[in-house]
Amino acid sequence: MKNTDAIQVLLALGQETRLNIFRLIVQRGDIGLTPSQLIEKLGIPNATLSFHLKELVNAKLLLVERQSRNLIYRPNPNVIEDLSEFLLDNCCQGQSCGTHKSKKKVACP
Repeated sequence: MKNTDAIQVLLALGQETRLNIFRLIVQRGDIGLTPSQLIEKLGIPNATLSFHLKELVNAKLLLVERQSRNLIYRPNPNVIEDLSEFLLDNCCQGQSCGTHKSKKKVACP
């Protein structure tokens, strides 16, 4: 991941509503969420949600798929993994860091 890509992703997540939307969608994994489900959970207006979803999709953090009349938003595991690797690249001068939590690997289909 290039610096400019990381900056775009971090800027998208640097707003509270977008971060909340992203976290809810990540929790659902491959099942994803529809805009109406997000509105119900977050209590935000449709126009506001649309704006924030567009920003997250533009940053490639979310994948969107049309199923019949519904849009389903899912996390983009490739970008999430790339960002994690980018942020932790050369962490602790390449040595194992004893201060971080052990990772739980959850497979996303």
